[in-house]
Amino acid sequence: MELPDFMKYSDRFTRSDFVEKISRIAKRAGAKLVYVALILYYTLQSDKVSVKDKAIIIGALGYLISPLDVVPDAIPIVGLGDDLAVLVYVLQKVWGDVNEEVKQKAKEKLSKWFDEDEMNEIGDIFTSDPS
Repeated sequence: MELPDFMKYSDRFTRSDFVEKISRIAKRAGAKLVYVALILYYTLQSDKVSVKDKAIIIGALGYLISPLDVVPDAIPIVGLGDDLAVLVYVLQKVWGDVNEEVKQKAKEKLSKWFDEDEMNEIGDIFTSDPS
């Protein structure tokens, strides 16, 4: 799968649109997508992240929010696959900036929307550990 130029979506990112979209699609998207999105969202708020990394995070989160995806979100099952691919790609790029506090904060928020079985779904974010 070829990833789109998600940086063109950076102007679509706002904190309020992100929270609204995540809460609306949480159950349909699955815990893994929401967890990755929350990690990026909380990493974006860190003052230890470079401007360059913040820019690519904003682009990826803007792509998630945007209704103009390569594969429209309305298509069952595969509709959010491109979103997850973009988010995981960017998370791999910024993984060195993700600390345990960010991961814990994301898990705490996730636990408000998902039950224990669904939380187990997040498992290993990457097919191979980036660290």
